[in-house]
Amino acid sequence: MFLYKQALPGKVTVYLLQFQDRIPWLCNLHDILLRDVASGQHVVLACSALKKMYRDILIRGKDGAPLKCDESGKEEKLAEVKLLVVHLSGSFEVISGRLLKRKGHFMPPELLQSQFDTLEPPSAPENFIQISVDKNLSEIIATIMETEFVTLSSSYSGTEKRGNFESKASIEV
Repeated sequence: MFLYKQALPGKVTVYLLQFQDRIPWLCNLHDILLRDVASGQHVVLACSALKKMYRDILIRGKDGAPLKCDESGKEEKLAEVKLLVVHLSGSFEVISGRLLKRKGHFMPPELLQSQFDTLEPPSAPENFIQISVDKNLSEIIATIMETEFVTLSSSYSGTEKRGNFESKASIEV
């Protein structure tokens, strides 16, 4: 939230965010992820990224495309962030009820329907898990950690896990 407020002064409080407003903010998050991961840190980013295009920018930066050409015409791989998307899913009624109980939250409940309307749930070949908000916090964390351990283990062993890491327990938040 700090980066959001810092990147978009005045707009967060009036909720006038357009796609053009989001691009620099998402690119900034991509750069921060690249920097922190390159320095050996494990990073958790809490970000709605409701659309696939937003998640692509978090992974690949402003172009959101896996390849670009350099001046000689050769394709060069852009710096990508390995990202595990945790899709916390729940019904409108459950999430609306929780939002109404929050005090001093930046998002008014009237905007929730627009969030549901905008949502493009992750799908293959995105690297994601889906977790139900009906589970308790410790179950949610355990599922994320278990999935991340599998992802890290596969990259250390030289085999790469690709695609959907959807949990059989399908914990949704």
